Amino acid sequence: MQQTYFMIKPEIVAAGEQKIGDILAIVNRAGFRITGLAMRTLPRELVEDFYGEHRGKPFYGELVEYIAGGPVVTVRLERENAVAALRELIGATNPAEAAIGTIRNLYGASLQNNAVHASANPADAERELGLIFG
Repeated sequence: MQQTYFMIKPEIVAAGEQKIGDILAIVNRAGFRITGLAMRTLPRELVEDFYGEHRGKPFYGELVEYIAGGPVVTVRLERENAVAALRELIGATNPAEAAIGTIRNLYGASLQNNAVHASANPADAERELGLIFG
């Protein structure tokens, strides 16, 4: 079994419990087991570390403000080939390019407000899970 990190972003949390539940149901139907779940507002310093690889890029400050600016749902998931399977399930970063039926296609509004985050690779999953769940 492999673990990965999944986050439902602030705009979805602000939209209400129905969308959160719908997204978690999609993940569950795809064979993932939820082994950690919390709704919380992440401290700015944690978000800065979390997105550290983007430091210095034009969108970094706005991204940090956006993620730290409201509650998110943090999720630890488990299944075989979890990282790759979740990346496929969420779709392309830009919802306009995401495959039909993926989470970002269904719930994403823009490149920044793309509904969810998922670890890009196993090393990122380990780092992100450590930052978020300790």
